[in-house]
Amino acid sequence: MAKNSNKPALPQLTKVNSLKTLVENRTIYNLEHCELNLFETYQQADMVSLKFNDLVVTSMLRGKKIMHLFDQEGFEYVPGQSVLVPSQVEMKIDFPEAELNNPTQCLALAIDNKKIMQTLEFLNEKYPKEGVNNFWTLDERNFFFYNNPELSQTINKLITICQSSNLTKDVLADLALQELIVQISQSQNVTAINNNRTMEQNSYLTEILAYIQANLTAKINLQDIANKVGLSTTSFYRLFKRELGMSPLEYIMLERIKLAKQLLKDQNAYIKNVCYETGFEDSNYFIRAFKLHEGITPKQYQLLNRGA
Repeated sequence: MAKNSNKPALPQLTKVNSLKTLVENRTIYNLEHCELNLFETYQQADMVSLKFNDLVVTSMLRGKKIMHLFDQEGFEYVPGQSVLVPSQVEMKIDFPEAELNNPTQCLALAIDNKKIMQTLEFLNEKYPKEGVNNFWTLDERNFFFYNNPELSQTINKLITICQSSNLTKDVLADLALQELIVQISQSQNVTAINNNRTMEQNSYLTEILAYIQANLTAKINLQDIANKVGLSTTSFYRLFKRELGMSPLEYIMLERIKLAKQLLKDQNAYIKNVCYETGFEDSNYFIRAFKLHEGITPKQYQLLNRGA
């Protein structure tokens, strides 16, 4: 199976004879402005409660959990996904598949609120977004998001820094935390778009994304889109990187893969037909792109969703 670059690297598991508990065994790394927690669970459990004093970025590393937040229905939580949890908000977690030879592993990065506010204030001052009342922020209501490669790289960097004995690791961690806050804000924008929330603050982006969605199954010319909304090519690309953390081509690819996954839930769908119905012109390229993003081929994904 191809490596999925959207999943953080796997820290080593605790040796079994060193475990303090089989449910949410916790290893802590303390730095000046953050605390990295690594949790491992080796047996099935239900409604395990967890709460932090600071805002926490959690990211799944191994296995599967069912996460319950804000009194909402539980959702499946697997590697390649992250969840933002506000301070003093209780998480309740189920471990339906955990066992000694199939543990779950999850990180929880607690970040000092002062550091978050300083970073957001700096971004809003030095790199203001276009549009009215459009600021850099972390939206605590928009708590679930999929990792992109840049976000996973930053999480990997923070794991390495926190576990190191480098004398300057607090400084290095502060720089990585700034990256993480920017990337989470961008990822939340993508989630808001995918949940069909309007983005009234930036009329350019709203018009561009509406055009892409309407023409997702056809050949899309980026220069035509830039001309249509009255942006230069440079401004067009800069808008995407700033607001969404990715290029226009990367966004189009993600949306086409998302559409392909919906179509592949039909067990009678032909892979070649799904390829063309999602705007790909070559089935071999479609299969490679799908495997790069999902870690499995379209056919394997279709078989995994049999009976779903």
